[in-house]
Amino acid sequence: MRLGDGNDSDFIDRTGQSGGGSILGGGGGMLGLLIPLILSRFGIVGLLILGLGYCALSSLGGGGGLLTGGGAGTQQASGQSRLSPEMTRFLPAVLSSTDAVWTDAFRQSGTTYREPKLVAYTGGTQTGCGAGQAAMGPFYCPSDSNIYIDPTFFSELTRKFGAPGDFAAAYVIAHEVGHHIQNLEGTLDKAQAAQARAGEAAGNQIQVGVELQADCYAGVWAANAKAPDGTRALEPGDVEEGLRAAEAIGDDTLQRQAQGAVVPESFTHGSSAQRMNALRTGLESGNPASCNFSKV
Repeated sequence: MRLGDGNDSDFIDRTGQSGGGSILGGGGGMLGLLIPLILSRFGIVGLLILGLGYCALSSLGGGGGLLTGGGAGTQQASGQSRLSPEMTRFLPAVLSSTDAVWTDAFRQSGTTYREPKLVAYTGGTQTGCGAGQAAMGPFYCPSDSNIYIDPTFFSELTRKFGAPGDFAAAYVIAHEVGHHIQNLEGTLDKAQAAQARAGEAAGNQIQVGVELQADCYAGVWAANAKAPDGTRALEPGDVEEGLRAAEAIGDDTLQRQAQGAVVPESFTHGSSAQRMNALRTGLESGNPASCNFSKV
């Protein structure tokens, strides 16, 4: 992808910090069954990839205390950054691009877009939803409207799951931004309420709809993303990279790899075909209204 420098984005680099606490500290919150469900069925590797969603961790007290940065621009938290020069440019550039696309989309609908922050960390970090760990994969915290990512996830996506490329990595971030859109729209609250009334299988289907809509929103962003010269940011091969990543993180593919069998009623993010279709729908339409995958 051809993206700008991202200097106007709310990007926070915590990769030089230590911390994070335990991986889970008790009860749920929004779709709180998600993490224990993945842990019990897929282990750490499954969790790493299926964490490409949003997590509601239990509050561990003052979890949002570290989120003190204000205003736009990259912020370096205390400690020496562990980001490569390439990643230091890439992460804020993707966030800035999503900000531009969604600010325009919300403006056209007569509303105002509130931009999220993207927090890069190493190993673990405190969040408004509790303690975050790299093993969770990238996640969005509705409580503080922040996206959290340990950039080593991208190496796992490339090496273990055969989904390399800058657009594959950008899709990961844009998916989390999709959950931020859902938070602003009230979809996450509706999903939480609907899941509270449903049994496990029906609750999983609600979660699948939420995740597929976020995939679609990622495609909408990519379809509308602009390069610094105003032309389309996508380059030849980018779409294929994104679809390959969506295929690699489908529930059926991961279940087949992890346990040799597929259990559709346990899906929480959608099959490979569903995830590819959702991303493709957003890419081809460029219109958020086409992303009617949510079942709430």
